[in-house]
Amino acid sequence: MATGLLGLAALIFMATLGRDDGWLGYVHAGAEAAMVGAIADWFAVTALFRHPLGIPIPHTALVPRRKDMLAAGLEQFVTEHFLSPQTLRERYLDLDVVARVGRWLRDPEHSERVVAEAAPWAATALGRVTEQDARAVLTGTVLPRLDQEPVAPVVGHLLEGVVRDGAHRGLVDLVADEAHEWLQSHPDDVVRLIGSRAPWWSPGWVDDRVARRVHAELVGWSGEVRDDPSHPARQTLDDYLAGLAQDLQHDPSTMRACESVKSRLVQHPQLADTALGLWTTVQLSLTEALHDAPGPLRTRLASELADLGGRLADDDALRHRLDAWAADAVMALVEQYGPEVTGVITATIRRWDGQLAARRIELHVGRDLQFIRINGTLVGALVGLVLHAVTQLLSG
Repeated sequence: MATGLLGLAALIFMATLGRDDGWLGYVHAGAEAAMVGAIADWFAVTALFRHPLGIPIPHTALVPRRKDMLAAGLEQFVTEHFLSPQTLRERYLDLDVVARVGRWLRDPEHSERVVAEAAPWAATALGRVTEQDARAVLTGTVLPRLDQEPVAPVVGHLLEGVVRDGAHRGLVDLVADEAHEWLQSHPDDVVRLIGSRAPWWSPGWVDDRVARRVHAELVGWSGEVRDDPSHPARQTLDDYLAGLAQDLQHDPSTMRACESVKSRLVQHPQLADTALGLWTTVQLSLTEALHDAPGPLRTRLASELADLGGRLADDDALRHRLDAWAADAVMALVEQYGPEVTGVITATIRRWDGQLAARRIELHVGRDLQFIRINGTLVGALVGLVLHAVTQLLSG
C-alpha cells in the first residue's frame, strides 16, 4: 500500500506536469510533495535495516551494524524498567497471591487435588533415598556436625522453657502413677530387695517387718505424690530441673559434663544403626501411607491444607506477613539472578547474524513501519497543498 501510494503520486505528478494553473496546480503540488514525503520516509525506514538500493550510504543499515549495542540497550532497559526489584515487589503485592492461594485451597476439592498430585511424587522421592544414602548423610554429616556443635546451651534453653510452661508435668504424672501402681502390685519384690540390704546379724523377722513397713510408707508416699500436684517432691523436682536448665546455660562444669555425655552418645557405634533402623521404619510407613488414597495421612493432609487456605483467606495479619516475606524473596531472587535472566537477551541477539537480526526485527515491526511511509506520503501531500496555496496568495 505504501509503495502503491508512492506510484499513484508519481502518476498524478506526471499527468499534471506543466499544468500549474487552476485546481490542477494544487493537484500537481500535492503529488510532488507526496512523492518527496514518501521517498524520504522510505529511505528512513529502509536505512534502519539495509543500505537503500544497495548503496553503502553512511549511517544506513543501522540494525545489522549495531545489533550488539541494541542488544545491550534492550537488556539495560528491561533490567531497569521491568526486572527492578522494587517494581516486581509492588507488582507481586498488587496480585494478592497469598489470598488467592488461600481461597483456592479452602475448597476441599482443590486441597484434595493438591495432595493427590503431590503424594505420588513425594512417595517416589522418599523411596529413592536408599539406606546407603541415609547412612552416608548420617555418619558423614549429621553426627560429626552434632559432635562439633555445643548442645548444652540449647538443651538448657529448651529445658527452661519446658519447666516454665509446665510441659513436663504430664510426664511426671505418668511416672508417679506407674511407680505407685508398681509398688502396690509388687510388695514381695520390694520386701525382698530391702531385705537383701539388711546387715547379716539382724534377725530375719525384724528384717521382714522393717521391709514391709518401708514398703507401706513408699506406697503411701507415692500415692501422695501422684494425687497432690503441689506435693513438695514435685516442687523439689521443678526446682532441680530449673537449676539444671540454668547450669546447662551458664555453669562451665555442667556444660562440659553435658558435652561429654553428648560426645559419648554420638560416637557410640550403635547410635547410627539405631537411627537408620528408625529411619527405615518411618520411610516404609510414610511411603505406604502416601500411596493409600483414602488413608488417614492423605485425608489429614487435605484437611490441613483446606484449613490453611481458610486461614490465609481470612487472617489479615498472617496474610500480610506471608505477602511481605514472599515479596522480599522475589526481590532477593531478582537481585541475585535478574542479570542472568536479562543477559539472555544480549547473548541471543549477539549470536544472530546481522542480516538475520535485521530481518527478524523488520518482520516484527514492519506493519508499523509501512504506516510511517503511508503517513509520510499523506502528510507530504497536505504540506504541498498548503505551500502551493500560500505561494498563490503571496504571488496574487
